[in-house]
Amino acid sequence: LRSLVGSEMCIRDRYRTLPFQMTVAGFLPFSAIYIELFYIFNSVWGRSSYQLWGILCIVFVILILVTACITIAMTYFQLSTEDYRWWWQSFLLGGSTGPFIFVYTIFYYAFRSPMTGFLQAAFYFGYMSIICYFFFLMLGTVGFFSSLVFVRLIFGHLHIE
Repeated sequence: LRSLVGSEMCIRDRYRTLPFQMTVAGFLPFSAIYIELFYIFNSVWGRSSYQLWGILCIVFVILILVTACITIAMTYFQLSTEDYRWWWQSFLLGGSTGPFIFVYTIFYYAFRSPMTGFLQAAFYFGYMSIICYFFFLMLGTVGFFSSLVFVRLIFGHLHIE
């Protein structure tokens, strides 16, 4: 019985690790935007033009909302285990969509784009790494501030008697 409880605790603790939570928190917002990324990449790096600006704005709002909601949920799970070190974790969880976008840039370069050669690859990956870093910082900030508002809201309603 004791070994069963120990192994159950180890399995449960794996879901609370930062890499696993970053994978979950990054995949959900990325799944909301990955279709639109193909059209944006084709217009920037290909020969087509992008004409659906209204859809792009809607997808951006969805990206912000999903990032805020998943970060709030992960912060709640962390606070429910009495781990109050949520500041940096909320930033990293919110920004974890950036590495997913970078993995998609590798996929796009390898399988969808007609680019070849070292200079084109250096130019492409240089600019895309800057853009992915920007998304990491932007969505990390969204995750942090949404978690900050959530934590202040729930702890503001506590009444100590």
